[in-house]
Amino acid sequence: MSALALSEFTLSHFRSHKRATMACDGRPVAIYGANGAGKTNVLEAVSLMSPGRGLRRASPDDLIRRPEALGWKVTGVLQSLQQTHEIETWAEPGSSRNVRIDGKAAAQIALGCIGRVLWLVPSMDRLWIEGAEGRRRFLDRATLSFEPTHAEAVLTYEKAMRERNRLLKDMVRDAHWYVAIERQMAKAGARIHRNRVDAIAALTAAQSETETAFPTAALTLTHPDPAPDTPDDAACLIAAFADNRQRDLAAGRTLMGPHRADLYGEFAAKGVAAKDCSTGEQKALLISLILANGRALIRDFGAPPLLLLDEVAAHLDAGRRAALYDEICALGSQAFMTGTGPELFAELGARAQYAEVIEEDGASSLCERDHHGD
Repeated sequence: MSALALSEFTLSHFRSHKRATMACDGRPVAIYGANGAGKTNVLEAVSLMSPGRGLRRASPDDLIRRPEALGWKVTGVLQSLQQTHEIETWAEPGSSRNVRIDGKAAAQIALGCIGRVLWLVPSMDRLWIEGAEGRRRFLDRATLSFEPTHAEAVLTYEKAMRERNRLLKDMVRDAHWYVAIERQMAKAGARIHRNRVDAIAALTAAQSETETAFPTAALTLTHPDPAPDTPDDAACLIAAFADNRQRDLAAGRTLMGPHRADLYGEFAAKGVAAKDCSTGEQKALLISLILANGRALIRDFGAPPLLLLDEVAAHLDAGRRAALYDEICALGSQAFMTGTGPELFAELGARAQYAEVIEEDGASSLCERDHHGD
């Protein structure tokens, strides 16, 4: 078994699944079934073994199976760095998500301390051609995999910024109202910027150190004007927020800071911006970054992450699929992958476990199969 792997997991009243359970041995897991059967729901449940709202960014109430509306629960046994952890996460209707690790209540950030989870979903295929918000979210997920406290910094910054924006919209001009809020924003904002820069450096190093079948993506963190000269310095950020206050008052919102950062990507070998690459090239760059993130975590965390790859093979030819599967196996990562049929995983053969998701009587069921799909 790999140094980080789920040995078993159970879903209860989670989305389309009334109950689903699977025992795993650390190999990649290929999950197949018809569209709408509930394959992605399995990956989403596994994504909740990490801090945050999961791969769909859904609220706890959105995860509840209907029409019962009893609340949901996901449990798993995680083998992590020679230790075994029992994880439970659940929510009752109208309540927030709860976490228990080894029988004790825990904050979500604790999940990021005992394991790492990365994912690639179809909605991310447009990462390079849509707005900066999605790219920041992508970068922050990668950053969180290296630094679990990054989420706290982001939440602190966003909460303080909402308070500042409320003052701006109300046209409050008295500087005394802003000082404490801007100090809090600056302290968290400097941490956010440093964490992001460190994550980009780790991804860049991991890409440059390994020959791979997927293209290298050159990454740069950019900021629109106006931007402080040293965004990783809290004192500089405090001064910048104060200096820009009149402009922000006119706009009714905060116009500079780490919430305006963008991730610029480039196909390194061609020197072409990722947004100008073909759809296939953009997908290959994303896969390259996920694999690089996994390699970097072996050095940083001590084990490859759990990988969640939703419909990853759908737009790859057989050669590129085989290359992806070879790299996942070489990485030693337990990857949970979905596709519409077992033929999409033929190149994996016996190197993977297989499960079929079937929808019957309004509920999804998870059925383990051999590597021939039988």
